[in-house]
Amino acid sequence: MKTDDFDYELPESLIAQIPLKQRDYSKMMVLDKKSGEILHKYFYNILDELKSGDVLVLNNTQVIPARLYGVKEETKAMVELLLLKEKENDTWECLAKPAKRIKVGTELSFGNGILKAVCTKIGEEGIRIFKLQYEGILYELLDSLGEMPLPPYIHEKLENKDRYQTVYAKNAGSAAAPTAGLHFTKELLDKLYEKGVQIQYVTLHVGLGTFRPVTVEDVTTHKMHSEFYQMDADVAKVLNQAKQEGRRIIAVGTTTTRVLETIIKSYHTFQACSGWTDIFIYPGYSFEAIDALITNFHLPKSTLLMLVSAFAGKEHIMHAYHEAVAQKYRFFSFGDSMFIK
Repeated sequence: MKTDDFDYELPESLIAQIPLKQRDYSKMMVLDKKSGEILHKYFYNILDELKSGDVLVLNNTQVIPARLYGVKEETKAMVELLLLKEKENDTWECLAKPAKRIKVGTELSFGNGILKAVCTKIGEEGIRIFKLQYEGILYELLDSLGEMPLPPYIHEKLENKDRYQTVYAKNAGSAAAPTAGLHFTKELLDKLYEKGVQIQYVTLHVGLGTFRPVTVEDVTTHKMHSEFYQMDADVAKVLNQAKQEGRRIIAVGTTTTRVLETIIKSYHTFQACSGWTDIFIYPGYSFEAIDALITNFHLPKSTLLMLVSAFAGKEHIMHAYHEAVAQKYRFFSFGDSMFIK
């Protein structure tokens, strides 16, 4: 299976640079994964697509202002640091620019020394491990010093940083937003609840995988970076009951999908647990956890495009993407949505 098989042509004008004023007014393509039939709707029409008894599972991770600009203490040269994930006790895996000038022992300073970072280890692909030094609460410091880590294809400045956050974001730790969830409003979630849809939350802190394209020729040799996930006991109980009763489990986003599939593959049931997942889902994968998926339109040759191709079939997905381009859908993080059922 070749990475080039998941390529498609996308005009740059279709890459959404800013979010819509109203979250749930994005377009929504509805794709029947069995027949390949496509319908064009708006996201607020998800009310018509979900029914009483469905279980809607969302990722409640919260994006931290993880992009920091500072200086090297020794030379005062400018440096950029992107916090990807905390390993333990204020030790973080980071992307550094320029990485080649940062060695073990290099000390960085942010906010005139309010926050310092000392490199403790050199990793692959520009990764560096840093020990952070500060007083007080780190996330409060990041709120004042850091910027939202928008993807590199977004060139416009984000006027309201809450728009790169889901309305239900709760557990801080992500280096990127679970973007399928950006379309939901609190009012829409309330209407789904009133309709009888069971709304449940898991956590996956989005890390390096979001920023890395697949560079190998053979898809099967690509290695995913691990990301932290968590599921509570009450959520597991609801999901297991839904499975037993044959009710639909609908994942919001590829991140939620990866949590649910990781757990059910590991334990053959849903259960309270937490850990690190590097699950890589591509065509040929057999889904056990989810019945439907709400997602965005993903980058060419990305692991996310491979995941949705595994779920709906590569031919159906590539046809749907060509249709989305023809219909001028907005793509990627601030773009339009797809409901695969």
